[in-house]
Amino acid sequence: MGSDQILQFSIVSTIVVGAAIVFGTLTVAIMEGRVIMKAFDNMARQPSVADRIRGLLFVVIALLESTAIYVLLICLILLFANPFANVFGL
Repeated sequence: MGSDQILQFSIVSTIVVGAAIVFGTLTVAIMEGRVIMKAFDNMARQPSVADRIRGLLFVVIALLESTAIYVLLICLILLFANPFANVFGL
C-alpha cells in the first residue's frame, strides 16, 4: 500500500475518533445535567425522601460516567490499535 493511502486512513481514523469522542461525551454530559436537575427538583419537592434520591443519584451518575469511559476506550482502540487497518491492507 502506498503512503498516500496510509495517510488518508490515518486522517479519516482521527476525524472519526474526534467526532465519536465529542458526540459520546456530549450526550453523557447533557444527560448528567438533566439527571441532577431532576434530582434536585424532586429533593426540593419532597425533602423527606432526599436521602433515597441522593443515593440513587450517585448510582445513576456512576452509570453515565461509565458510558463516557467506554466511549473513550473505544476511541483509544480505534486510534492506536485500529482493527480495521488489516481490512484495508495497512
